[in-house]
Amino acid sequence: MFRRNATFVLLFTFLVSPAATFGQQPSPSPGPAAQAASAQQAATPAKDPNDPIERIKDEGMNRSQVMQTLSYLSDVIGPRLTASPGMKRSNEWTRDQLTKWGLQNAHLEAWGPFGRGWSLKRFSAQVSEPLSIPLIAYPKAWSPGTTGPLTAEVVYVDAKDVADLQRFRGKLKGAIVLTGKMREVKAQFEAMGTRRDEKDLLSLADAPEPRQGAGRRFTPEQRAAQAFTCRKYQFFHDESAALLIDASRLGDGGTIFVQSSTVPQPCVENPFGPNAPRQIQAYDKTTPKIIPQLVLAVEHYNRIARMIEAGEKVKMTVDLAVEWQDADSMGYNTIAEIPGSDLKDEVIMLGGHMDSWHAGTGATDNGAGVAVAMEAVRIIQALNLKPRRTIRIALWTGEEQGLLGSKAYVAEHFGKIETPAAVAGAPASPVPAPSPSPAPGVLVTKPEYEKFSSYFNLDNGTGKIRGVYLQGNEAVRRLFRQWLMPFRDLGAATLSISNTGGTDHLSFDAIGLPGFQFIQDEIEYDTRTHHSNQDVFDRIQADDMRQAATIMAAFIYNAATRDEKLPRKPLAGR
Repeated sequence: MFRRNATFVLLFTFLVSPAATFGQQPSPSPGPAAQAASAQQAATPAKDPNDPIERIKDEGMNRSQVMQTLSYLSDVIGPRLTASPGMKRSNEWTRDQLTKWGLQNAHLEAWGPFGRGWSLKRFSAQVSEPLSIPLIAYPKAWSPGTTGPLTAEVVYVDAKDVADLQRFRGKLKGAIVLTGKMREVKAQFEAMGTRRDEKDLLSLADAPEPRQGAGRRFTPEQRAAQAFTCRKYQFFHDESAALLIDASRLGDGGTIFVQSSTVPQPCVENPFGPNAPRQIQAYDKTTPKIIPQLVLAVEHYNRIARMIEAGEKVKMTVDLAVEWQDADSMGYNTIAEIPGSDLKDEVIMLGGHMDSWHAGTGATDNGAGVAVAMEAVRIIQALNLKPRRTIRIALWTGEEQGLLGSKAYVAEHFGKIETPAAVAGAPASPVPAPSPSPAPGVLVTKPEYEKFSSYFNLDNGTGKIRGVYLQGNEAVRRLFRQWLMPFRDLGAATLSISNTGGTDHLSFDAIGLPGFQFIQDEIEYDTRTHHSNQDVFDRIQADDMRQAATIMAAFIYNAATRDEKLPRKPLAGR
C-alpha cells in the first residue's frame, strides 16, 4: 500500500507543479526558424475548395473508380487481341460505360480492314517421354492449332549460322523443334520493380533537343541476326516441321513474353528499307499456311535442350485448339465526348490503347492507360465541370500491330502525309503502314486539323505520372510547368524536351499536332509485365493509378478551358 500511495503523491506533484510553475512564466519569443515558418504559412494562401483543380484532386484521390474499371476490363473481359471476341466485348463495354457516366456521342468507329481475329480455345503442353514434365508455355498469337493432341520427337536446333543449319536437313519432318540456342539464366540481384529516382528525373529534364528524322538504326550484328532468323524459319517451313518452340526472349521464374507468330518472309538485306517487300503478318487473311508456334519458359526450354544434348530421346505432347474470326475484318476504336461550350468546335483528346496481347489480361499494357483516361473523364463529368472545348476520349485498337487504330483515326479526321502520287489521285491505303519515321511527302489536312488543340496519352504501365515528355515542343513548357504545380506533392514535376516512342501520341505528332505521353515510373514494366503472362491486375499499383487519373483530368480540364489552343511545333522537314 505504501509504495502505491507514495507513488501517487509523487506523480500528482509532478503533473501539477510544473503546470503551475510554467503558468507563471512569460511566453518565450519565437525563434528565427519558427518566425520564418509562420511568415511562409501566412504568405501561402489557403486552398480554395471551389477551385476546379482542388475539386479534381479531391474527387480523383478520394472517390476514385479507376480500379473497378480496370478490374472489369482485365479480370472479367480478359485478353483483348485486336479483332478478337475479347476486343469486341471491350469496345462495347467501354462505350456503354462512358454513356452511363453521361458522356455523349459514345460510339465505335471503324478502321481497316485489319485482317483475321484469333482466340485460344484449348491448350496444354508437356514432355511425355522419357518422363512426364508439365510445362509453362503459351501459344503465339495467330498460330494455327494442332489437329488434336500432337505427340512427336523434339529436335534441338542449336545452329549458329545458315551453313550450320544444313546438318538438320532431313531431320525435322513431323518434329517439334526448339528453334534456337539456350538462353543463360542469371540470378536476380536487383529488384525487378523500380521508381524513377532524382538522378533519372534530372537526366530526363536535361535531355537534349531531339534530332529530326532520327529513326531506328540496326547494327551489323543485328542485321546479321535478322537475316539468319529469316532463313531459319524458311528452313523449318521447307523441312515440314510439325511445331516450333521459342524460349522466352526475356523473363524467368515462370514469366514468359509472348507476341505474334512468325511468318516466313522474303529474306532481303534490309526488311525495313524503303524498297523492301511488305512484311506478311500472321493476321493477314492472305497469309500462307504456317507452322503452329509456342513460347516456352526459359528454364523448361533449357532443361529439354540439355536432356537432348545428354543423348535422351525426348517427346512432347501438345494440344492446341484455336478459333479464327473472319466475319468482320475491321478494327474499331471507342470514342465518346464531353461537349464544350463557347469553343465546342475545338477538341481536346485523351486516351490509351485497349488492345493487348493474349498471354496475360492486358492490365499494365494498356488497361491501365485506358482505365486512367476513362477515370479522368468520369471525374470531370461527375464534378459537372463545364469545359469550353469539347473533350474527346479515344480508346484505340491495333496499337500493338503498329499504332493502326490511332493512325487511321488521325488520317480520317485530321490529315496525313501523302506521297506526291497519292496527292495526284492514286488510291491510298486505308490504314497507313507503320514505319520508323514519317515518309517524305505532302501534308494534306482536313477541316478538323485547325480545330484540334492537343492529345494526351498514357501507355507505360501502372507507374504514377512523374511529368510530361514535351516531344520537342518547347512552347508548351511554361504551361505544363504551371499545370504540374498542384501535383508536386504527388511526385509529378519533371518536363523533358525529349521524344518517347511506341505510343499512340506519335500518330498526332507525325502530322504536326500536339501529342504528348506522360513520364511514368517504370515499376515492373520491362522486367515483368510488358507483353508477358504476368501482365495481370495483381501487378497494378492502386495509389499510382489514382494519382495518374487525377493529373490527366487536370491537364485535360486546363487545356479545355484556356483561351488559346496549345501551341504547335514546326512539322519535321517543313
